[in-house]
This record gives sequence, structure tokens and C-alpha cells, in this order.
Amino acid sequence: MKQEGNDRSFFAFNSLRIQLLSRSLLILAVLLALIGLLQYVFMREVIYRNKASSMQSQIMSISPDVWQHSGTSQEYGDLRPPRFLTPEENLAFIDLQGNYFVFSSGPDSGSTPKLDAQEYLDVMKRRIMRNPVDEEFSGQENLDVRKKRPWPNYKIVGAGGSEQILVLQPVFAEPGQALGVVQVSTFTAPLKELLVRQLLVFLLLSIIALLFGLLGFLPLLKRTLVPLSNMVDTAEQIDAGNLARRFPTRQGQLEIDRLAESFNGMLERLEASFAAERETQEQMRRFIADASHELRTPLTSIHGFLEVLLRGAANQPEQLYKSLKSMHSESERLNKLVHALILLAKLDRTPRIELTEGALDNVLRDMEPQLRILAGGRKLDLNIELDLKCKYDTDKMKQVILNLFQNAVQHTDPEKGHIRVSLLRMNNGVQLSVQDNGPGISELHLPHVFDRFYRSDSSRTRKYGGAGLGLAISKSIVSAHGGTISAVSREGEGATFYVWLPA
Repeated sequence: MKQEGNDRSFFAFNSLRIQLLSRSLLILAVLLALIGLLQYVFMREVIYRNKASSMQSQIMSISPDVWQHSGTSQEYGDLRPPRFLTPEENLAFIDLQGNYFVFSSGPDSGSTPKLDAQEYLDVMKRRIMRNPVDEEFSGQENLDVRKKRPWPNYKIVGAGGSEQILVLQPVFAEPGQALGVVQVSTFTAPLKELLVRQLLVFLLLSIIALLFGLLGFLPLLKRTLVPLSNMVDTAEQIDAGNLARRFPTRQGQLEIDRLAESFNGMLERLEASFAAERETQEQMRRFIADASHELRTPLTSIHGFLEVLLRGAANQPEQLYKSLKSMHSESERLNKLVHALILLAKLDRTPRIELTEGALDNVLRDMEPQLRILAGGRKLDLNIELDLKCKYDTDKMKQVILNLFQNAVQHTDPEKGHIRVSLLRMNNGVQLSVQDNGPGISELHLPHVFDRFYRSDSSRTRKYGGAGLGLAISKSIVSAHGGTISAVSREGEGATFYVWLPA
């Protein structure tokens, strides 16, 4: 079926193959017609000139005595044409006095043309002014100067209703002594028939050449357009949804290969865009599901306490206090969650933030009192190098430090916990690390700690009001700084989070 479709498209009028073939053959036909026309014009000139040269040779082979006798004879009937003349040729002699003598005429008695006497005199004057040695006039001298004979003086005239070629040749008794002008004429119809036959033969050969060209050009053209056909087939498969297909780029045709490479680059970008869009949609789906779950929990708690109050607990001061305190806690948790979601949305929309160069160690030293309050009874060690300059946003980096520190606080014992915060120069940048001695993170959960709403210990995190967004927010902020964030941990041996920023 596919081959039948290709055959139909091949012979379709709007097919590229048919258009190339028809236009190529049209150009070839026009060229052949032009060649035929030029050949007709040039061959006509060559044939007429050769015929005139032959007639001139016939005149020069006649003895000057014949023309001298014709000039003195008074009887037209005494003149006899030379035997070599053909019946179709007309021979006449014009003497110096302008007398016109007809030696022979063709089948049509009125076919011998006669020019004005002045034209004959002009021919004789032009020849007399030339070097007489170049003229052929008699015997052995005729043979010696044959190669020097100029082109014949001929013209095309109409006589007796038909076109004739006419040659005028002056004759001399001796060098410098002119006798008159000999005129030979013959009909051009046989010459034209010869030209027409040659033209017909040329046209027949041209038609045969076009047919052979058509038969030979079809398979050649089809093979030449194979790379284009391959691109069409690949494009159809891609249009059917197979974006993994690529156009062949090594088909032996420079333009097609360059076009294929351009299309492949475009397909790679499209495929990457579609993959990113699918990933974004999947993340959005998970985000909406997780956010809905996280928002539903505090709302359910608040709704439950309100029902308890409506059923009469509002009249009991102790129950009222407990309910209001729980609702306040849940509303704070809900407020934090909404704030975190808004912040993530902003980071997703505009990941670029304004960075200013400064000493990051000063920011961490300013936060030391706050960190010690959050640590409570846990041991806190600070290892900070001096003058660690890099480009950062102060508020955003404070949030990253607090998120990592609170994460360490939540996963360490209030009395035996040990947290170590370090800020060092590393790999042409600044590295912040937060290390704790908590329970650590298993290999199963470690790759997902920076995912949104992901919690390795749901019950413990919920106890401290966490929603699994702190590390995700920290990752977005660090990425906007052009840095990296990672975690290293073994179960039972604590965890260390590393943040690297370029200097």
C-alpha cells in the first residue's frame, strides 16, 4: 500500500519529481529548438555560399574566348551554353556596353533574371580596382590562382515568381582587360528542400533524444530524490507521534543533510520541552495533591474543635481553653504552610534574585544568638573562617541557614543533641555545612529529602509543625544563587547538609 501511495504521488501533477522532470524536459526542448533554428540559419548561409562558389567555379572554367565571341556576335541563336551547366541553371553574359545575352535558361522561359545595367557596371568596376592577379582568367593561370579566388558575389532575387540565387563574375581577356560580367542563376527550391530535410532529421533525432532522456531521467531523478522521500517518511512518522525518530543526516546530499541536521536539532529541543512540560505537569499534580492533603489536616482539626465548642464545650472554661489553644496552633501551622507555598510559587516564577557581594561569615555570626536559642539544650559548635566573600541575597541565605538548622534541631535529642555549623572556603567558592548526630537518613529516603512535601518521619515532623517544604525551599534558593545543595548521611550516624556558593 505504501509503494502504491508513493507511485501515485510520483505521477501527481504537483509532485516535485514531475515538476522537475517536466521543467527539465521543457528547457531541453527549448534548447534543441533554438539549436535547430540556429542550425537552419547557419546551414542556409553555408549551402547558399557553397552553391554560389560552385557556380563561380563553373564560370571560371570557361575559356575567355567564349565571352569574347559572344560580345562580337550579333546572332543570339549562335550562342551555345557550356556543356557542364545543369538544365536548372540560367547563364547570361553582359558586355561592357550593357548588352544582355542569354546563353541558357531553365524550363521557365521567363526565369532568367535581369538586373539593372548599373549593377553590372558596379561589379566590373569593383573587380577592376582590385589586383588583377587575384582574378582567374585563363588556362594554367586559372589553376595557379584558384586558391586565391575570393568569395563569390551572390544575391537572392525573385524571378518568374520563384526565388533564385544569382552569381555575378567579371571575366577578363588578359590581366586588366575586362570583357564583361557573367551571370549564373538557379532556383533555391532544391536548396530549401535540402535544408528542410536536414531540419526534419534534426527534429526527429531531438524527439528521440527527448524520449531517451525521459526514460533515462525518470529512474535517475527518482534515485536522486530518495533522500527527500526518506525525510518525508520520517516526518510522517514524527507527525504520528513518534518524536524519538530522527532524520538521516548522511545521505550524500549537502543541502538535504544540513536540513536534516536542523530538523533533528529542532526535534531535540521540542522533545526536551515536552519532557519538561510533562515533568512540570507531574510535579504540579503531586504538588496539588500534597498541598491539598497538608491543608486539609489543620482545617479538619480546626473544624473538629469548632464542632466540640458548638456542642457545649464553650461553657466549660477548661475545654474552651484547650480547644482555642489547639485551633491557634493549627492556624499557625496553616499560616506557615501557606507562606511556604507562596514562597515556592514565587521562586518557581522568578528564579533569579538580586545578588550583592559581601562576607557571608558576617551573616552567620549575626545569626549566632538566634541559632543558640533554637538549639536549646543541644550542643552547638560554630567553625567560621574570616572574610568569606561571595554574591548572595542576605534574607534568602538567612532563610536557608534557618531551614537547615531547624531540620537538624527537629532530628536531634533536646539534651544529647550535637549540631556543628561550618563555613569554609572550598573549590573557588564558599561551603556551608550543618552536621547533626541524629538518627540519620536511610538510603531509601536520602535521594528524596529535597522533594516537596517529602518526610522520612511523618509523625516526628508533624509534631514540630513541619510540612516537608523547608529543604525544597532551600534547594530553590541555592539554585537561584547558582550554587548546589546536597546531603550525606548513614542511618544511625546523623546527617550533614552541604551548601556551596560560587565566589
